[in-house]
Amino acid sequence: MKSRETLMVENMIHIDVERLNRQYFYRGIKRLFDVVASAIGVVVISPVLLIIAICIKVDDPHGPVFYTQTRVGKDGHEFKIIKFRSMVSNADELLAKLQDQNEVDGAMFKMKDDPRITRVGRVIRKYSLDELPQLINVVTGSMSIVGPRPPLVSEVEQYTEYDKQRLLVTPGATGMWQVGGRNDVDFDEMVRLDLTYIQNRSVWLDLKIMLETVKVMIKPNGAY
Repeated sequence: MKSRETLMVENMIHIDVERLNRQYFYRGIKRLFDVVASAIGVVVISPVLLIIAICIKVDDPHGPVFYTQTRVGKDGHEFKIIKFRSMVSNADELLAKLQDQNEVDGAMFKMKDDPRITRVGRVIRKYSLDELPQLINVVTGSMSIVGPRPPLVSEVEQYTEYDKQRLLVTPGATGMWQVGGRNDVDFDEMVRLDLTYIQNRSVWLDLKIMLETVKVMIKPNGAY
């Protein structure tokens, strides 16, 4: 019987960078769609955004509505991601005390009953509503609608060269990890899903993931 390490090596995905660089038509269509769809999306869902903002403020009057955090994007460039705040204001400071309760292996922190999450936060995280402000990141070009999850700087510091292949493309507000199990998926599987997407990305695959994202928002998978 083959060992786990042997199976992991055999299943590794190695991205053809030259092929990625030749995808001129796809990248152009993807960027055009990102700008148009996200701009229209912000306008259409603005009433929902307002309601969520009010709920966050009522639930925790002393904290901000939005939360920004430094993430790592394409080719290792850092940017500020924008989300609705779903945790207490000092969540980042409290993280160090919770590291020993991390429920996933690898360069990622996940905890199902995270005490930092607010009451409103649990609802908007379950239905991925906290991610909606990322449409602004999509408009500015730091993110795409579909792509790998943008990691934290501290996570990238733990990446192997294999893991860093996730940074070959623009990160996304949704992707194969988000629709493929999300928090029920461990770090190695998340990397595999993201690299599978990068290797096979196309207009049709992006549309399929976006449709699956809508389904997940209506009937959540493993979000918390």
